[in-house]
Amino acid sequence: MATTYNTAERPSFVKRQYAFCAHIRDPQKHPHPDDVENRRMKIYRELFYNNVEGFIANTYPVLRRIIPDAHWHTIIRDYFANHLSHTPLFPEMPREFLKYLEHERTPHPNDPNFILELAHYEWVELALSILDERIDTKQIDPSGDLLTGVPVVSPLAWQFSYHYPVHKISPDFQPNEPDENQTHLVIYRDASDEVHFMVLNSVTARLLQLIQEDNNHTGNTLLAKIADELQHPQPEVVIKGGTQILNDLKNRRVLLGIAT
Repeated sequence: MATTYNTAERPSFVKRQYAFCAHIRDPQKHPHPDDVENRRMKIYRELFYNNVEGFIANTYPVLRRIIPDAHWHTIIRDYFANHLSHTPLFPEMPREFLKYLEHERTPHPNDPNFILELAHYEWVELALSILDERIDTKQIDPSGDLLTGVPVVSPLAWQFSYHYPVHKISPDFQPNEPDENQTHLVIYRDASDEVHFMVLNSVTARLLQLIQEDNNHTGNTLLAKIADELQHPQPEVVIKGGTQILNDLKNRRVLLGIAT
């Protein structure tokens, strides 16, 4: 999307629109238009800001609860004043806020160390809940053998690794430092369109990663690869345990079956 500016050659009514909007976005920096009463502008200022702030607060409920009011509104004010959104769609606003945190926000001493990872985790929950994804069931055998066939990961199952245990963070639990080991999660939408998460150990995370990266190998082949990576003296033990993992993932609809 091209960026436009309030340049000198623009018609007067366009300049007025820019001035009007600039004041709404950042009233501390831009005075209200001379021909509009401040009490009238106050209605617009509060309406627009409260609408955006409320929407973001509802999307990031844990983040909102753990950040004190004054600092929260400082963050939202900065986002509202300075972020250039690339979509007018309300469902995309949470992603715009995440982009702001990722690429534009200057870290502040009062920001939680985990602010970006927690925001990402909360955004994923929303993104999966509204994702319009059609699954081609004709290319999947839901009853197929996950060991002898090629497992298929649901497009409604997303795997991430975080430095903080984001699924545990709350007003009562706010870690100051990242964990020694990463937290592996798969966030997924079930057959009832409910969003859940599953904590993965390193082996399960690696297995799911391999399935997603290489859709040409059977479950047995991938488990044998993991046993080799672990240098396990009894590969059959890894394969047996991995079989249970594969079935559990399928029962949760993280895996949909095997490719036909």
